[in-house]
Amino acid sequence: MADKDIRIIFLGTPDFAVASLSALLSANYDVCAVVTSPDRPSGRGRKPGMSSLKVFALEHKLPVLQPENLKDPSFIRQLKQLDATLFIVVAFRMLPEIIWSMPPLGTINLHASLLPQYRGAAPINRIIMNGEKSGGLTTFFLQESIDTGNIIFREETRISSSETAGEYHDRLKLMGASLLVKTVEAIKSDIVVTLKQDELIDEGVSLRTAPKIFKEDCRIDWSENCEKVYNLIRGLSPSPGAFTEIPLTGGENIYLKIFRTEIKSCACQDIPGTVMTDRKTYFNICCRDGCISILELQQAGKRRMAISDFLIGLSPSVLFKTS
Repeated sequence: MADKDIRIIFLGTPDFAVASLSALLSANYDVCAVVTSPDRPSGRGRKPGMSSLKVFALEHKLPVLQPENLKDPSFIRQLKQLDATLFIVVAFRMLPEIIWSMPPLGTINLHASLLPQYRGAAPINRIIMNGEKSGGLTTFFLQESIDTGNIIFREETRISSSETAGEYHDRLKLMGASLLVKTVEAIKSDIVVTLKQDELIDEGVSLRTAPKIFKEDCRIDWSENCEKVYNLIRGLSPSPGAFTEIPLTGGENIYLKIFRTEIKSCACQDIPGTVMTDRKTYFNICCRDGCISILELQQAGKRRMAISDFLIGLSPSVLFKTS
């Protein structure tokens, strides 16, 4: 069967999307425009900051659209005038039907989980936070309900017990770029055979979701078991970062973001949240069934650092409250 004409509008925002757009350009696909989020104030100066995808698109002289409202009639007219045959979405907002139903070949999405598991905005974080041993990627055609469309391809990968969300993200964005090119090639060659997600849901198996991460999701509960705390920390590392507030003897708290840890078996009977440290080499915090040894952290207002650097710089007047 003859190849289909492929003319792409690419929609995305973060660094995860850049790898996929780069792969499409390297494969010589015609990307006629990029749609990304509006510039937002960022940094201490609150200057408008461009998305990673916009920076890349401008470097490659691609037209960039940045609608505030995806249903804005002028934006819809712009999309129609571009006469694209395929829309591709990688890490972007939920699209209204008037957009995803527009191109004749449909709108496809690259999602960072093995759908139908982990539908939602934060699959990478949630998969690590839940201690999953494997994950992967899915390409699928968009439909009305979020992350429920018919599957084109899925690719599975193992997750190591020490891998952080950031490390997993960096692996997936490269795997995803290759999977996306494979998907577009299949559409171009008219050899796509899709699979309904319902066919992959085994009886009795519950579906896990991946809702957006909020600040309170990042607060460490030291009364949990070590494994749960350990997975929470690596699942939020480096961003947005798990945090805790350690009480001091003077009645104040010290605010810490924690990025890397180890589980330590110990026989301590201290209250969860109790700090044990020699103030030189180790900084452990008690959980329900053992201790978490902090390896990398960041104190409010300071840089991320190894625990040894944190302890060296710790004032002798800072005394941790004990049980």
